[in-house]
Amino acid sequence: MIAAVIFDIGGVVQESPLHAIARYERAHRIEPNAINRAVVAAGELGAWARLERGELTVETFCAPFEADCRAQGVTVDGRALMARIAEAGVARPRMLEAIRRLRARGLRVGALTNNWRAEGPRPAAALREHFDVFVESAVVGLRKPDPQIYELVCARLGVTPPRAAFLDDIGRNLKPARALGMTTIKVDDPDQALRQLGDLLGVELIA
Repeated sequence: MIAAVIFDIGGVVQESPLHAIARYERAHRIEPNAINRAVVAAGELGAWARLERGELTVETFCAPFEADCRAQGVTVDGRALMARIAEAGVARPRMLEAIRRLRARGLRVGALTNNWRAEGPRPAAALREHFDVFVESAVVGLRKPDPQIYELVCARLGVTPPRAAFLDDIGRNLKPARALGMTTIKVDDPDQALRQLGDLLGVELIA
């Protein structure tokens, strides 16, 4: 039986940063998905991975990130891109309502987000009150898809992975969770994902 539900933030509880990146690519006539391919090519030693593990701040990230992109033939203004991503960090009210209903039913609810350190308030941090547990990659020094971060959030929720459901909008972040025994839901359409989660739990989650 599922005792806890774990939500990604950007792309699940908030609007997707991937959409902001896509808008930046269109505005600058960059081939679609080129920035993401550059991030993947740079791997765990790349600037994006280091940013999400808290090894870089946004301020120290931009130059090495731009270099990672140039290595893949992509010219990017790191500060402008991150500003676009920050603007996209708007919470989805239907997700917050679903989280409220889950907690009202006695389920434990956690957040598991790849994020970064920056000056000033962070939109994701304002969401803490909605969750029993809030795990941020930049704080714990681990990032999805490292299996250790899934084990960490489950431990903090007090459940084993097979008793947890996990929602994320990126397939590669779901694979390790599934390998640990978690029930996973890929969030392409938020309403569809909430219906799937509601069916799994026997709870009406859409207002």
